[in-house]
Amino acid sequence: MKRYALAIDIGGTFTDAVLLDSDGRCWTDKTLTSHRHLIEGFFRAADLVLRRAGIELSDINDVVTHATTVVTNVLIERKGSGIGLIVTEGFRDVLYIRDEHRYDMFDAQIEYADPLIGRDCTWGVGERTYADGRVGRPVDPGAIARLAAELKAKDIQSVAVCLLNSYRNPHNEREVRRLLEAAYPGLFVTLSSDVAPQMREYLRASTTAVNAYAVPTTRPYLHSLIEQLSRRGLRQEPLIMLSNGGVVGARVAGTFPVRMIESGPAAGALIAGRIARQYGIENLISFDMGGTTAKACLIQHGRPLVAGEMEVDRRYRFKPGSGMPITVPAIDMIEIGAGGGSIARADAMGLLKVGPDSAGSDPGPACYGMGGDKPCVTDADVVLGILDPANFLGGDMKLDAQSARVAIQTLARRLRLSAEDAAFGIYSVVGEAMAAAARAHATDRGVNYRGLPLLAFGGAGPVHACYVAEQLESSQVIYPPMASVLSAFGTLVTPIRFDLARGNLCRLSDIDWSTVNGLMKEMESEAGAALLEAGLPRKSIKFSYSADMRYFGQQNEVDVALPGDPRKTRKPAQLRTQFEHAYEILYGVRLDEMDVEVVSWRVTAHGGDPGREAKVSLPRGRATPKLRRSVYFNGKFHPVPVYDRHALARGQQLRGPAIIEERETTVFILGGWNLKVRGDGTLVAGR
Repeated sequence: MKRYALAIDIGGTFTDAVLLDSDGRCWTDKTLTSHRHLIEGFFRAADLVLRRAGIELSDINDVVTHATTVVTNVLIERKGSGIGLIVTEGFRDVLYIRDEHRYDMFDAQIEYADPLIGRDCTWGVGERTYADGRVGRPVDPGAIARLAAELKAKDIQSVAVCLLNSYRNPHNEREVRRLLEAAYPGLFVTLSSDVAPQMREYLRASTTAVNAYAVPTTRPYLHSLIEQLSRRGLRQEPLIMLSNGGVVGARVAGTFPVRMIESGPAAGALIAGRIARQYGIENLISFDMGGTTAKACLIQHGRPLVAGEMEVDRRYRFKPGSGMPITVPAIDMIEIGAGGGSIARADAMGLLKVGPDSAGSDPGPACYGMGGDKPCVTDADVVLGILDPANFLGGDMKLDAQSARVAIQTLARRLRLSAEDAAFGIYSVVGEAMAAAARAHATDRGVNYRGLPLLAFGGAGPVHACYVAEQLESSQVIYPPMASVLSAFGTLVTPIRFDLARGNLCRLSDIDWSTVNGLMKEMESEAGAALLEAGLPRKSIKFSYSADMRYFGQQNEVDVALPGDPRKTRKPAQLRTQFEHAYEILYGVRLDEMDVEVVSWRVTAHGGDPGREAKVSLPRGRATPKLRRSVYFNGKFHPVPVYDRHALARGQQLRGPAIIEERETTVFILGGWNLKVRGDGTLVAGR
């Protein structure tokens, strides 16, 4: 029986849909994101792609996967209300004091984002758990009953609970939850010992606060999605993409929304790793540019790095420490405000700046014809002649070229340039910004970025990737099939996965393996249950292990992947060797005289490869240009041949400059580059 799988990826500007059947046939579509009614946008995108295939939603008999910006939107817009925080008495200012680090030592006017939960909604409770896990002072039921009354009076709907040393012993936190739920039914309660059971008080509190802030939005959203899918005949519940590059069931995701923040970009990085392995490429840079942001991710040995921490809502995009840290596993990538909707402007000194502000999907760039009048990157692409206004989304969403020119011309007058030169300035500034971010991302990880292939995807990625590759001195740019909706496709081919960590600070020579065994069993049970809830058979669940380790006395640790279950070998010397190998790759040195300690243990539960593949059928005859278009680049107009991507034959070669159009995106190849069509439909440009 034919099987159908559906993926929906809600981005900052567009919502992408991919439908895949068991024969490898694929249908794609995209529509503008409706931020105020995300579920409506979900079904609008789904209906578009289902109509293309001629089937109903009830015919989906494989999986429905979903990546969403719902958590990101909640955090950026700061529209949450009725959120509280409960801490140990005397620690009410934990979100204000932070970790006392200054992210810029030389900025006298340093600023931080305001805490999600203010001091007026923070309560301290009398209790104490010691650093070794012993409970020195239990929770007073009477005090919690009075606290519940205060929460009701302030109409608190969701509360984060982060008590001192609860990562060593969660008893007091769980008692607070039990008493609150009995006294205040319907209250959302998030425990730090469930979300982030690791050392460092501020980091745990920040992570727990983010989760509590998002739960009142995400849990009803996902429950509503489950119900509406069921009413339309879907027999299985959707799977949700997480920031770590895995998918889990919607109910688990709704409980831990902090894990969903980078769900869409994570899927793109995962599929980039898959493509790297497929082509035997050791290292490459994935370049995902959409309507709102651009993301770069370093793929090493065919896989993206999964970091144990990430940061959201930074005051300054390139300054770690200026945002809210969260300790959840996430694909390690760098993101900048450089998308198709990024707004261009002249600063006080008359210099051209682009982003990070974005016109988004409403009103969007001026060329969308929806009321936007500010010059954006997509407007510049239209004025340059790279994009065909009549062929955007295959003609279903025609662009207003005149409005684009008017918006660019307004900026050009301030810059004392022609409209074309201003548009090229926008194009080049965006490319330089993305190249700078990719350089920083690779250099911080000890990798030489020069010559690394670039994988281009996202709606705007193929338009700008060749220019970015030149700035990075890349030798190759890869344009996969379905480049515009690759992140959505990635959610269909990534395995079900759930990551957990438990704090257990100790030197290698002092490891208590009975304690480690208890922590590992607890994580295996919890992660395994999440995969069972997602529909994976128990026999298909596999576990992998890692540890956060550091030299004694250091503040930062390194996540060290372990080749197997450390409980079976119990060899501290082997753990040290694995740590020092990872440390040397990152920092270039080893400190043989220093002791090594474990900070946390990690367990990842995952299933196997889902086995879904998309097949592309290529024509036999060589394609010829369907027209030639005048494109303004580097100060002059060039007659550029325009090809239909679906008409290109296997092995066909093109010489740049060239434009290759498909329904959802446009590939722009610069002069000096040569393009070849691979047998699977991938376009590879080199020089």
